Amino acid sequence: MARDQVASPGSTAKVDSPPWRPVISASIGNALEWFDLVVYGFFAATISKLFFPSGDDTISLMLTLGTFGVSFFMRPLGAIVIGAYADRVGRKAALTLSIALMFLGTLMICLVPTYSSIGLLAPAVLVVARMIQGFSAGGEFGSATAFLAEHAPKRRGFFSSWQVASQGLTTVLAAGFGAVLTSTLTPEQMLGWGWRIPFIFGLLIGPVAYYIRRNVDESAEFTSIKATSTPIRDTLSHQKERLLLAIGIVILGTVSTYLVLFMPVYGVKQLGLPASVVFTATMMVGVIQMFLAPVVGHLSDRFGRVRIMLIAAVLLLLAIYPMFALLVRQPSFGTLLMVQIIFGCLMTAYFAPVPAILSEIFPTQTRTTGLSLSYNTAVTIFGGFAPFILTWLISVTNDKLSPSYYLIFAAIISITALLFTRKRLGFK
Repeated sequence: MARDQVASPGSTAKVDSPPWRPVISASIGNALEWFDLVVYGFFAATISKLFFPSGDDTISLMLTLGTFGVSFFMRPLGAIVIGAYADRVGRKAALTLSIALMFLGTLMICLVPTYSSIGLLAPAVLVVARMIQGFSAGGEFGSATAFLAEHAPKRRGFFSSWQVASQGLTTVLAAGFGAVLTSTLTPEQMLGWGWRIPFIFGLLIGPVAYYIRRNVDESAEFTSIKATSTPIRDTLSHQKERLLLAIGIVILGTVSTYLVLFMPVYGVKQLGLPASVVFTATMMVGVIQMFLAPVVGHLSDRFGRVRIMLIAAVLLLLAIYPMFALLVRQPSFGTLLMVQIIFGCLMTAYFAPVPAILSEIFPTQTRTTGLSLSYNTAVTIFGGFAPFILTWLISVTNDKLSPSYYLIFAAIISITALLFTRKRLGFK
């Protein structure tokens, strides 16, 4: 591929071997990252009591969600450091580094004593652990997506959509842990040790993922080009428009994703539903994401990414307010399940082609840097602090429909970015 060539949809670069091993290698790390993220969000109410006791449940919860968001400040730094490392040295090396750092952060969360044992040191260690995970996550998505896209250029949409499917799998696992633990353990057992079980499970995935990544081949597309020594400068100097368009495209996907993560807290605190019921309904989003993402990815290879994403974004824009209004008016397991199913389908239809379209926006030499910067900038600003922002909005406005307004705002930005991408870059 020429030095400045941007990968086009349906590129016919040669693939030497079946891409399923790279798919597993890339997706397992993304799954671990998302699992730790989802578990922390799902168990935010429990963690808030153990690490941020303030006498006010809302303040404790906001401090916990703020800690959740703080890790996202590290994402752009991780995107720059690990993304540039992937473009200079290789995708495989970057993927191995990111999984090792993710394992370290998870280990710290598993072992850290609570506030009652070591005082202020407990939330401090928790913040450091989340920052390490944030740094790792900053380079994970871009490196893994570039790795997948370059192993299967003719079916880029299908194979890179497994990034999204792997997040669905871990949402199911995390929600499953939540449903089982909250329905079988007493509140005292949950506070004592039950909340650590999902993190310990995540810890067990780390060594397996590290081994798999150490034994997978580098992408032929990367090894066939001369790597740039200045990927950050090249991206910021010559690809500003592409970077802005990519950020705009990611916004709706990341806000939708983190809204799913916020729903257990919303369902319990705002709707008054039992935690086990909310977790069960949330599992449906993960199931839908797991099975629908590859289907949508395949369709995007045939009919075009922008076309499918625009349809999903417009439907989401039109449906989100009525869905939340119904949920607030009739809070029940059946209503929540219906809303989660509809939302899960629309969110997945939008998000599944995102890895592929981002990999096609940037050239091979700076693909991981561009992917990582655009994705993590959007996630940091709009996604990571979404649970905190939504909790704050609901508390100051006393309006339980606030999450729908935030999603509508995100949809308008992403629809605009997609229209400009189609016009300026010629994407279908």
